[in-house]
Amino acid sequence: KELAEFFYGAGILILEGYGLTETSPVITCNQPKALRFGAVGQVIPGVEIKIAEDGEVLTRGPHVMQGYFRNSSATQEVLDADGWFHTGDIGELDSEGFLSITDRKKDLIVTAGGKNVAPQPLEQRFKSDPAIQDAVVIGDRRPYLTALFVADHTQVLSAAGRLGLSSRSVEVLLEHSRIVHWLGSRVHQVQQGLAPFKQIKKFKLLGSPFSQEAGELTPTMKVKRQSVGTRYKSLIEEMYKAP
Repeated sequence: KELAEFFYGAGILILEGYGLTETSPVITCNQPKALRFGAVGQVIPGVEIKIAEDGEVLTRGPHVMQGYFRNSSATQEVLDADGWFHTGDIGELDSEGFLSITDRKKDLIVTAGGKNVAPQPLEQRFKSDPAIQDAVVIGDRRPYLTALFVADHTQVLSAAGRLGLSSRSVEVLLEHSRIVHWLGSRVHQVQQGLAPFKQIKKFKLLGSPFSQEAGELTPTMKVKRQSVGTRYKSLIEEMYKAP
């Protein structure tokens, strides 16, 4: 949204759309006279769309493929008996029919209490704070949400100077109680207004950013949640130990 608004302010109109190879590919698209930043537009003519109970975006119409070539089992996984194609994306439709994509269904967190939480909007919310360079929210089948944060070292060193800790290295600072408390107060502010089940209760600070070399990022720089979960399993388990 922020990038689209930036370019619009510079006189360049970017119209976002949405679709998949299996849907030929357009499902929705913004138009010059029907535009909403942060959304991927309204459904195009001849196409149907709806949101399933679990939040998945479904679509139906002549744009949907007949099936995967010589792979009937894969076809049955995504095309139901009524002709609805299951996109695998989680989204929302507003009152004017603008679609917003919030997450991938495979990344959806279902807490132990049965609450569905899309992690990516939460992670983007945390990363809007200059002190947080990257974030991974955790909590699938857990009693509450937690997070792994990659802190911005420049911000950490600046905070350390204000707290009288400037003689320490970044590695030491990331484990210092006053730095953790400083970042915790920022996290508290970022979470204001969120439903309690969408708020993280604990977090851990990582000493280094995610990387492709460590197997934590895809070539398009998306976080591999399973890899991160495996690498930092011990830290994650610490956050779920009883106090």
